[in-house]
Amino acid sequence: MKDSTNRPLRLGTRRSALAMAQSGQVAEAVRELTGRPVELVEITTYGDTSREHLAQIGGTGVFVSALRDALLDGDIDFAVHSLKDLPTTQPESLALAAIPVREDPRDALIARDRLTFEELTADPDRVARIGTGSPRRMAQLNAWARVLGRHIETVPIRGNIDTRIGFVEKGELDAVVLAAAGLTRIGRIDEAAQLLSPDVVLPAPGQGALAIECAAANADLAATLAELDDPDTRAAVTAERSLLAALEAGCSAPVGALADLSPSSRLRSSRGGPQADEQAFTELHLRGVVGTTDGSTLVQLSTTGHVPASPDETSVPQQLGRELAAEMLAKGAAGLMGERAL
Repeated sequence: MKDSTNRPLRLGTRRSALAMAQSGQVAEAVRELTGRPVELVEITTYGDTSREHLAQIGGTGVFVSALRDALLDGDIDFAVHSLKDLPTTQPESLALAAIPVREDPRDALIARDRLTFEELTADPDRVARIGTGSPRRMAQLNAWARVLGRHIETVPIRGNIDTRIGFVEKGELDAVVLAAAGLTRIGRIDEAAQLLSPDVVLPAPGQGALAIECAAANADLAATLAELDDPDTRAAVTAERSLLAALEAGCSAPVGALADLSPSSRLRSSRGGPQADEQAFTELHLRGVVGTTDGSTLVQLSTTGHVPASPDETSVPQQLGRELAAEMLAKGAAGLMGERAL
């Protein structure tokens, strides 16, 4: 419903090219929804200024705390985050008003000569150097190389997309791994040599999804922003983040998760017995992985449940995540994580 108020809505965003691009897309959607102008307010977070690796500075919340402070101080009306950066515990003072339709959750490989991972590791006389700041990616890439009977060197890196791709262009690294969603949002997905199948590299919980957050006290704005919410995406990422929370792992811990929604079917019953026609419903398939960064040990399990009947039934995907986490912990997952949330 369009608002006749003419004051621009202030959207808080990080300053990076990717953050500005995805916030700009949300701003346009909010303009169409409300009829009000939306202005971007650039905010620098601790994660943007620190040069330490994410695993060293804790990872959890380092890209969102400054945005949340600005919300609570009234300096901005709402904020856009990459969902994978959000801590799994939602403060009561803030409303996660919308999670729009998810972009491709997979990881993407950008490599010299546009080689695939299999091609990069094919030369027994050359150890491929692959850059990533993510312990999750390191664990799974090293495990994949082991399956292929090869060895790689994973190199910790930081920086924006240009900086990371530059390591490959300058010949300092053979490849880097980035989120496909980020490359897509800035129009550079064509530079990827390979999109990594979740069968070999599971993404970070919530990867590819955005979170639109506002002050919980601003109920009218929260209700308006909720029109941008995608129930299927919310169900999937809720399951993934519930798994992460139950593992008590920070967002830089070596944990991967992906929930896929798939149609299923069953015979309808009647007093005369099963009907020939079928009733479609949707299943939620959740996969999780935890591993040592050298790839020597992985705990990887999956489970399936049903999508909730309404967006308010968050307990269904939450329970799915908790159950899978319990199974993974029983298999020794706790001992494989380099970081545990306090």
